[in-house]
Amino acid sequence: MQKDERKVMMAKNKEPRPPSYAISVVGLSGTEKDKGNCGVGKSCLCNRFVRSKADEYYPEHTSVLSTIDFGGRVVNNDHFLYWGDVTQSSEDGIECKIHVIEQTEFIDDQTFLPHRSTNLQPYIKRAAASKLQSAEKLMYICTDQLGLEQDFEQKQMPEGKLSIDGFLLCIDVSQGCNRKFDDQLKFVNNLYIQLSKSKKSIIIAATKCDECVDHYLREVQAFASNKKNLVVVETSARFNVNVETCFTALVQMMDKTRGKPKIIPYLDAYKTQRQLVVTATDKFEKLVQTVRDYHATWKTVSNKLKNHPDYEEYINLEGTKKAKNTFSKHIEQLKQEHIKKRREEYINALPRTLNTLLSNLDEIEHLSWSEALKLMEKRPDFQLCFVVLEKTPWDETDHIDKVNDRRIPFDLLSTLEAEKVYQNHVQHLVSEKRRVEMKEKFKKTLEKIQFISPGQPWEEVMCFVMEDEAFKYITDADSKEVYSRHQREIVEKAKEEFQEMLFEHSELFYDLDLNATPSSDKMSEIHAVLSEEPRYKALQKLAPDRESLLLKHIGFVYHPTKETCLSGQNCMDIKVEQLLANSLLQLDHGRSNLYHDSANIDKVNLFILGKDGLAQELANEIRTQSTDDEYALDGKIYELDLRPVDAKSPYLISQLWTSAFKPHGCFCVFNSIESLNFIGECIGKIRAEASQIRRDKYMANLPFTLILANQRDSVSKNLPILRHQGQQLANKLQCPFVDVPAGTYPRKFNETQIKQSLRGVLEAVKHNFDVVSPVPTIKDLSEADLRIVMCAMCGDPFSVDLILSPFLDSHSCSAAQAGQNNSLMLDKIIGEKRRRIQITILSYHSSIGVRKDELVHGYILVYSAKRKASMGMLRAFLSEVQDTIPVQLVAVTDSQADFFENEAIKELMTEGEHIATEISAKFTALYSLSQYHRQTEVFTLFFSDVLEKKNMIENSYMSDSTRESTHASEDVFLQSPRGSSLAYNYYPDSEDDTEAPPPYSPIGDDVQLLPTPSDRSKYRLDLEGNEYPVHSTPLNCHDHERNHKVPPPIKPKPIVPKTNVKKLDPNLLKTIEAGIGKNPKKQLSRVPAAPPEDLDQSDNYAEPIDTIFKHKGFTDDIYAVPDDSQNRIIKVRNSFVTNNAQGDEENGFSDRLSKSHGERRPSKYKYKSKTLFSKAKSYYRRTHSDASDDEAFTTSKTKRKGRHRGSEEDPLLSPVETWKGGIDNPAITSDQELDEKKMKKKTHKVKEDKKQKKKPKTFNPPTRRNWESNYFGMPLQDLVTSEKPIPLFVEKCVQFIEDTGLRTEGIYRVSGNKTDQDNIQKQFDQDHNINLESMEVTVNAVAGALKAFFADLPDPLIPYSLHQELVEASKILDKTERLHELKEIVKKFHPVNYDVFKYVITHLNRVSQQNKTNLMTADNLSICFWPTLMRPDFENREFLSTTKIHQSVIETFIQQCQFFFYNGDIVETPNSVTTCQPPPSNPVQMVEPMVPLQLPPPLQPQLIQPQLPADPLGIL
Repeated sequence: MQKDERKVMMAKNKEPRPPSYAISVVGLSGTEKDKGNCGVGKSCLCNRFVRSKADEYYPEHTSVLSTIDFGGRVVNNDHFLYWGDVTQSSEDGIECKIHVIEQTEFIDDQTFLPHRSTNLQPYIKRAAASKLQSAEKLMYICTDQLGLEQDFEQKQMPEGKLSIDGFLLCIDVSQGCNRKFDDQLKFVNNLYIQLSKSKKSIIIAATKCDECVDHYLREVQAFASNKKNLVVVETSARFNVNVETCFTALVQMMDKTRGKPKIIPYLDAYKTQRQLVVTATDKFEKLVQTVRDYHATWKTVSNKLKNHPDYEEYINLEGTKKAKNTFSKHIEQLKQEHIKKRREEYINALPRTLNTLLSNLDEIEHLSWSEALKLMEKRPDFQLCFVVLEKTPWDETDHIDKVNDRRIPFDLLSTLEAEKVYQNHVQHLVSEKRRVEMKEKFKKTLEKIQFISPGQPWEEVMCFVMEDEAFKYITDADSKEVYSRHQREIVEKAKEEFQEMLFEHSELFYDLDLNATPSSDKMSEIHAVLSEEPRYKALQKLAPDRESLLLKHIGFVYHPTKETCLSGQNCMDIKVEQLLANSLLQLDHGRSNLYHDSANIDKVNLFILGKDGLAQELANEIRTQSTDDEYALDGKIYELDLRPVDAKSPYLISQLWTSAFKPHGCFCVFNSIESLNFIGECIGKIRAEASQIRRDKYMANLPFTLILANQRDSVSKNLPILRHQGQQLANKLQCPFVDVPAGTYPRKFNETQIKQSLRGVLEAVKHNFDVVSPVPTIKDLSEADLRIVMCAMCGDPFSVDLILSPFLDSHSCSAAQAGQNNSLMLDKIIGEKRRRIQITILSYHSSIGVRKDELVHGYILVYSAKRKASMGMLRAFLSEVQDTIPVQLVAVTDSQADFFENEAIKELMTEGEHIATEISAKFTALYSLSQYHRQTEVFTLFFSDVLEKKNMIENSYMSDSTRESTHASEDVFLQSPRGSSLAYNYYPDSEDDTEAPPPYSPIGDDVQLLPTPSDRSKYRLDLEGNEYPVHSTPLNCHDHERNHKVPPPIKPKPIVPKTNVKKLDPNLLKTIEAGIGKNPKKQLSRVPAAPPEDLDQSDNYAEPIDTIFKHKGFTDDIYAVPDDSQNRIIKVRNSFVTNNAQGDEENGFSDRLSKSHGERRPSKYKYKSKTLFSKAKSYYRRTHSDASDDEAFTTSKTKRKGRHRGSEEDPLLSPVETWKGGIDNPAITSDQELDEKKMKKKTHKVKEDKKQKKKPKTFNPPTRRNWESNYFGMPLQDLVTSEKPIPLFVEKCVQFIEDTGLRTEGIYRVSGNKTDQDNIQKQFDQDHNINLESMEVTVNAVAGALKAFFADLPDPLIPYSLHQELVEASKILDKTERLHELKEIVKKFHPVNYDVFKYVITHLNRVSQQNKTNLMTADNLSICFWPTLMRPDFENREFLSTTKIHQSVIETFIQQCQFFFYNGDIVETPNSVTTCQPPPSNPVQMVEPMVPLQLPPPLQPQLIQPQLPADPLGIL
C-alpha cells in the first residue's frame, strides 16, 4: 500500500517534459572525387536552422580536418556532428525540442582519405543508423571552433547518445562543383533505400535553390513522386528560405498527432523572406539617418542603438557586417554633403573676394584666369582671402573641418567653376563700369538743367530727360537714386548758401531783444529783407526747412554757445581751445625742461656774440672781474661758463647749443653800425635754424642782451646813432639794451654794464621759470596790464594757427590761469617797460557776451577777405562796441596778389580798411603764405595805442558800472544776458548747464504787481519759466532782500554766479572805497506805491515805467529823485534815494556823474562809421521804404512799443527819434534833453494805460506758440479716448525721456533750446507719428516741449476747484491722515485728468529714483513742475502766500506715488514733507520761510568789490 502511494507521489512530482526529436541530416558526402570540391549544403542548412541569426551563420564549413581536430571533443573521432537543439512552438502552443545531427565524412588533410573511425561502415550505412553514441561529444558551431573549443560555447550531446527519429535528405539542385547531378541522384537513391529500411520519417531538402537549376529540381521532384509519402522542400540556407519549414514538416510527419505539413513553394517563401528583410532594412536606414555628424563611429552608434528593436531585427536578419556597411555609406554620404556645401560656400564667396583683390577692370580685363591667379598671389590681402594647403585636394584634408576658417582653398581655383566665376566677375565689372559711366553722365545732364530747384519732385523733371541716352540706359531705380543724390547736393548747397546769407545779414539779427521771443513785426521785417535775396528764394519749395534754418539761426543768436554753434566742430572756440591746449602744453613742457632748476641757479652759461674780436674782449673783461670763473653779483657767487663766438660758421647753432653746453643767455656786443647789423643777421639766422631743424624748439627763444661797447674816442659822433639803432633792434627783438654809462672810461666795457647784463639774464631765466611754475593760487586777472579780446568768425577759411602764430611763435608767450582755456599771456616790452598782456581768443558769438560785461582794453577783430559773412559779423559786432576801446581790424587772405586778382577780396579788404579809417582803428592783413606776419610786431602799434588809452578805458568802464548801479533804466528787470549781469558766463559753454529761473517771485503780500502795456497781452504768463511777471521789490526791505529779484525772463543763458570775475583796477577801487566811506549814512526818502486802483489790470506783465504813483516834484524815471539844483537825475535800483549836492560831493559819485554833462560820454562805433551806420539804416529802410525816415521810425516805434524794447544808445531800437540828426551820436545829448524826451513819451504811455485800466481782467492760459495748432492748447478731453487715455504727445515725450534721458543731469530743471521745443510741437502738428529720436533733439528740449504741452492746456491739470482742498489737507499734522486725505481729493479729479496726472506723477517718480545721477530729487522736480500742473495766478496775493504749500503737495505726490495710485505702502522719506502752516499776518516776514525757493540774487559787476561799509549811499 505504501509502495503504491510513493509511486503516485513521484508521478505527481515529475514535471511534463516537451517532446524531443532527433533529426539526422544526410546527403552526398565523401572525398572530393565523390562529392566534388564543395558539399551539398548539409552544414549550412543545419547552421541556419540551429542558429538563425545572421551573425551566427557561417557559409563555409570544411570536412577536411587534421587528425588532431578529428580527434577533438567536437568531432570526437566520429563522422557525424552534433549541432545542438532547437525548441519550437507549434500553432497549438505545444513546444518540442529538435536535436540536429549531421552525418558526413571527414577527410584527412594529409592522406585526403576518410579518417579512420570507430565505425568502419561506409557512409550510406552509417548515415542510416538510428542509434548514435559518442561520449562527451561537444556541440559543433563552426570550423574555427576546432582546436579552440574553450573559446566557444561548450554544450555536450545529451547523455552521449541519441536515437534518430527522422531523416532530412539533402539534394543540391545548384550547378554543383565538378559534380554530376546524375551521380548525386544515384547516390541519393541508394541512400534513400538504406534510410527507408529504418522505418523513420524522411523529407527531401532541395538545397541551394537560390542557385537552382530548374531541370535538376524537376528531377528531384520526379524522384520524390516515385516514392511513397516523400516530400520535397525547396530551401536556401544563404537567404534563410524554407529552412525552418523543412525541419518543421519533418516533425509534423514524426508526430502523428499533428496535421499534414504545409509546404510553401520556394518563390513564395523567398518573396516573404525578402519583404521581411526589406522592411527591416528601411527601418534600420531610417534609424541610421538620425546620425548627422560624419565624424561618428560605428562603435559609438551601435552601442547607442543596440537596444532598439529595429536595430536588433536588422542585425538578426542581415548581420552586423551589413549594418556596418550601411552605416559607413551613410557617413560617407554625410561627408560628401558637407564637402559639397563647403564648395558652394567657397564658390559663392569667390565673387566678393575677386571684388576685393581684382576690382580694377583696366588691370584684369585682358588677363586669363591663370594670369589672374598669379596677380592675386601678389596682393597683400591674398593670405586673408585664400589658404594654400600642403596637401591637396582640399576636400581630402582636415581643412573641411575648419568651419571657422572662411578662407578659400587655393587649389579650388583650378576648377572650371572658379574660372567661370572669374569670367562672370570681369563681365560684371565691364557692365558696372558702363552703368557708373551712364549714371555720371545722367548726373551731368541734371546739373546742366538750370530750372531744377531744391525740393523739386522727380516727376516734374522726368519728362525733360526722357530722350537722354544715359537715362534710357540706366534703370528707374538708378535714375531716381541719381536724382536724389543731385537733390541732396543742391539742397545742401542751398542751405549752406542760405546760412551764409544769414551771417552776411548779421546786423539784422543782432539787434534782437534777447529778453523775449522775436515779435511778429520783427519776423516780418526779417522776411522782408531776406526775401529779396536769390538764396532765400532758392528754398521756396522747402519753405518749412527754410523756416527751420531761420529759427535755428535766431535760436543761435539767443543761445550763442560753442555747443549750439552752427559751424559744429569748426567753431572758433573749439579750435582755439584745442590749439592752445596742445601748443601751450608743449611750450610749457619744453620750457620746464630748460629751466627746471633755474630757481636756484648757481652756474650761468653765457654765449657771447660779436665781431672783429669784440666777443673775446668782453669775455676777457668778465674773467678779469671774476675769481676762478666765479663772479660776485648782489651778494651771491655765480660760476660763469663763457663761450665767445666770432660767428663766421654757417651753422651757428652747432656752436651755440650742445649736449654739454646749454646757454642761459646770449650777450651781443657791438661798437659800429656794421657790427650791429651783423648781430641782427646772426640772431635771425639762429632763430631760423633752430626752427628749421627742430633740435630744440626753445632755442629760438634764448634771452639776448644787446651791449654797446665804449668808444675809445669818447667824443665819437657815432655814439648817439649807435645808441638809437641799438635801442630799436632791442625793441624788435624784445630784449634789454645795455647802454654805455655816463662818464669817461678807459676800457670798452664797464663793470656796471656787465652786472646789468647778468642781472637781465638771471631775471629772464627766473621769469621763464615762473611762467612754467606759477604760484598755485588763482591769480587775479588784474595782474594783466592789458586785456585784449581777439574775435574771429566760425568757419572762416583759414587756420586758427595763422591768427595765433604772432603770439604762439613768441618766446614770451605762456598759458593763462587755470580755467582760461582760450586765453594766453604775452610778455612784451611796450615803451620802456615789460607789459603783461592777456589775449583772449573768442568767436564773435562768444565775444558778444563779454562786449558789455567785461573790462576789455582792446579788440582785435579778424575777418576773412574771402567771405562776406565774416565781414557781416564783424560789422554787427563792431557797431555795438564803445568807441573809447581801440580796435585792430585784421583781414586774412592767402597772399597780396589776391587783392589785385580777385574783385570780391579786393572789395572786402577795401571795406575793412575804410571802416578802420572811419573809426580811427588800426588795419592790417595777414597772409597765410607769408611768414613775416607771424611775428608779434604785427600788433605792436596796436598794443601801444591800447596802453595809452588804458586809463580812459577803465574810467569809462567804471563810469558805466557806476551808472548802471545807481541809475534805473527802462530795462531794470529785463536785463540782457549780455548786459551788465555777471551771471552771464565769461565763456559761454552750454545753453543747458543751469536752471531757468522759476516762474514766481518769493515775496510778501505787500508787493504790488506791476502791469505791462496791453500791446503785449498775447505774451502772458509762461509756466515754463521763459516769460513771467516781473515784480517790484518792497520799498521797506533791506539790501539783501532787495537783491532777491526775479531774474530776467530769458532762456538764452540762465543765471549762474561767476567764479572768475575780472576785477577793476585796484587803485580805482581804493578811490571809490575812500569816497564811499566818507558818508556812510544817508536817509531814505520813501515814496508810497500806487494804490491798486491805479494799476493797469489788463495784462500779467510788469513794466517798471508808470507803475509808481507820480507825486509832484518827481520825474518819470523809475525810483528817481531830484539830485541838486541842476536837476540831475540819479536812478537807483530797488529804492528811492534823495541826495543833495553835499552828499554827492562827499560820497565821490556826483563828481563823476556831473562830469558827464560837460564831457562826451562813450558812444558806439556805429555812430562814428558811415559804413556801419548806413548798413544798419539800409535794413530799416528796406522794410519801411514807403515812408520817410521820421515817419517810418514813428510807425515802427508805435508798433513795437512794449514788445521790442531797445536801449537809448541804439537808434535802430530806441524810441528816441535820432534819425533826424543823421549820424549824430545821441550819447552826446545832455541828460536833461533825454529826460525831457522820455517824459513826453512816458506821460503819453501813462495816459493810455489809465484809459485801459477799467477793463475787466481775465486770467487766460499762457501761450508760447506763434502758430495755429489743432492739438496744442486744445482741451484735454479732446485729445484722449477710452482706449488711449494718455495724449499721444505726452506718451511720446515720456517714452523718449525714459529711454534716453533718465540719467541726464538737471532733467526738467535745465532749459532746452526754445527753437527745438517749438520744432517738436510743429512737427507733431503735421505728423502725429513722428519719431523724436530721428529729430536729433536733446532730452532737455523734449522735456521743455512736454511741460509746454501742459502749460498750453485751457485748464490746469489739477483743477482750480481742488486747490484750496489740497492746501487745507496739507495742513493736517498727522502724516498718515494727511496722505489719506490727499488721496481722497485726487479721486475727485475728472477721470481724464486723473489718468494723465497718474501717468505724469509716475514718470516723475521714475525720474526722482535716478537722482544720484540726474540730481533731480522729488523736491527739485516739484519746484520745476508745480506751476505747470497747478497754473498759479500770481496776480492773486492769496495764491502768492501759499506757493510753498503747493510745491510741497506736488513733492508729496511724487514721493508717495505708489501709495496714491497703486495701493502701495507709505514711503518713509529722509526729509518728510512737513505740515505747511498758514502764512503769518506780517507780510514782511513772508520772505524768510520761502527762502529755500529763492534763487541767489543776480550779481552785478560793480558789486564784486571789497565789502562796503554799511549803508554807503545813505539808504536804510
